[in-house]
Amino acid sequence: MVKKIIIGTVLFSLILIVAACAVPASISTPSPKPSGQITAKWIEAKVDGDVVSIPVSEVKDNWNVHFKLGTESGDMTFMAYKYGDKIYVRANICPPCRSIGYSLRDNILICDTCATTFEAKTGIGIKGACVNFPKAQVSYQIVNGNIVMSKAELGAAYQDTIKAG
Repeated sequence: MVKKIIIGTVLFSLILIVAACAVPASISTPSPKPSGQITAKWIEAKVDGDVVSIPVSEVKDNWNVHFKLGTESGDMTFMAYKYGDKIYVRANICPPCRSIGYSLRDNILICDTCATTFEAKTGIGIKGACVNFPKAQVSYQIVNGNIVMSKAELGAAYQDTIKAG
């Protein structure tokens, strides 16, 4: 009888431990892709010396975000979005129309001001007034749940985007 009580107590304790360690489905499951056009959400980038980072979770949860990087000559804006199984980071500016916002619809980036369209995968212009200003990609690494980029890479992508080509 005592042996059954001990076994029962041990089993009950194990069940409690497993339940306490389980991650709720809403935390471990990525947000489902919204239908239709996805407007970007502004987020804050963390700047530490020459390193800029944003949380991967912000991109995965919102599918399309943008952020600013302050410089001596003014703000530079960037976007990060989820397309397929990859996250892309690009300069977020449309020089002719002066827009700093892009929505994402399927495989297309859409300028929020002039409606010029760009390929989400490549940043190349498809159709519209500002098609000659492709969105340059920023290289990054994922470190401790953050998308980590250098100020130099961000600046180079921004400069490449504001030049026609």
